[in-house]
This record gives sequence, C-alpha cells and structure tokens, in this order.
Amino acid sequence: MKSIKVTILGKQYPLKVNDEDEEMMQEIARYVDKRFQEFRKAFINQAEPTIMVLASLSIAEELFLNNGGSAPDPQVSPKAIFSEINTSIRQILDDIEHNNSDI
Repeated sequence: MKSIKVTILGKQYPLKVNDEDEEMMQEIARYVDKRFQEFRKAFINQAEPTIMVLASLSIAEELFLNNGGSAPDPQVSPKAIFSEINTSIRQILDDIEHNNSDI
C-alpha cells in the first residue's frame, strides 16, 4: 500500500492505495474535482456540502446509466469496480474531448 494525497475543491485528502492503482486513483480524483468545480460554478449560492452531494449524485447517475440503469453489484470486488469506474471515466473524458474538439 502506498499513501497518496488527492486534492478536491482545494482540500487535500490522504488515501492509501495499491501501488498499481495510484495513477487510476489520481485520475478519479481529478475527475471528481472537475465535476465538483463545475457544480460550484453552476450553483454559486449553495453551500459546499450541498454542491458535493449534488455532484456526487450526478457522478453516481453516470455510473448507473453505464451499468444499464441499475446499481453496481455490491458482491463485485473493489478492484473490478475501480476498473469499471476507470473505464467509464475514460469514456466520458473521451466523449468530452471529442465533443469539444472544435473549440
């Protein structure tokens, strides 16, 4: 296990991850931070906890939609879940890049 720090909304959070998962976790943290930043801009008058909840619900909705409209199976190993999340995040980022390639 390796100790790392990720930054979300300007705050650092310590995490313990397997060495091989460090890059993926950093990417996930960047994605979460980006989504939280987007919600902070969209809901400027809302408290930070509200922004975090709304953004988390939006991220979970993406995960549900990518899982055929249902919650991921809790019996699936965490590593498999992270792999699925990573794949989903990569697809979303690719879609965003593709949709904004003309900007």
